[in-house]
Amino acid sequence: MLSMVSWPIGSRDQEDKMNKQVGGDGTVGKALEVLDMVASFEKPVRFSDLLEQSAYPKATLYRFLQVLANQGMLYHDPDHGTYSLGMRLMRLAHSAWNNASLAVIAKDHANELARESGETVHLAQIDDGHVLFVDKMKTSDRIETLAKVGMVAPAYCTGVGKAMLAFMAPKRLEIVLQQQSYFQYTQNSHRSANSVLEELQQIRAEGVAFDREEHEDGIISIAAPILATTGRVVGAISVATSTTRHSLTSLEQFKPALLRAARKIGEDATSWQFPA
Repeated sequence: MLSMVSWPIGSRDQEDKMNKQVGGDGTVGKALEVLDMVASFEKPVRFSDLLEQSAYPKATLYRFLQVLANQGMLYHDPDHGTYSLGMRLMRLAHSAWNNASLAVIAKDHANELARESGETVHLAQIDDGHVLFVDKMKTSDRIETLAKVGMVAPAYCTGVGKAMLAFMAPKRLEIVLQQQSYFQYTQNSHRSANSVLEELQQIRAEGVAFDREEHEDGIISIAAPILATTGRVVGAISVATSTTRHSLTSLEQFKPALLRAARKIGEDATSWQFPA
């Protein structure tokens, strides 16, 4: 059962001042900011910890938490005094995943590629300029990659990211490249947009992209873009492994199966409704 949360006495003047300063999306936008903050802890979190990070006064934060709990978006545990994501939010997330994620229609093709290659297969989409991993298939526990379902990673230093960048329309590519941080995760990471652009020409010519230990030391991959029949990029798929099992040259053997899986997923995705 969802718990009602008390709203302590606070300064209404202070609250009104903060409401004028934060965001332009009104009450809904502010409530979503609080929801994001709770989710960012990835575990039940106490009010005092939320208050330390919040830009809102104590009374305002309490009020948003109460509304979110009453609506089932958050769960308040009165025994431990913690907040966590609520069941209503879980149901909405599940529905969104089923209707918008490439994972739903790609699963069979991705599983087939994983069985054929004997390696880990990653499925990804672009989300606000970054890679969002929407599925991961493992045939064994011999290696583990950082990528997990729901994880966000840079586009400029991942195989799936570069595969999508290479086939984007010029205007969209320009915007996405501006959204990259160009942090040097390894000595092989790209350090500028110009460096990435040079490699994208080669990726377009070859149809596949490689992760040359650019995001994780010891992890390499070969990736292909997933294109709708209209040519629009809807995602990417990769075969990822470790340098103890394969070299960049030996990864080439998976190219035919990888391209076949990407083509089949793209054909199925054409009749699916994805966010633009």
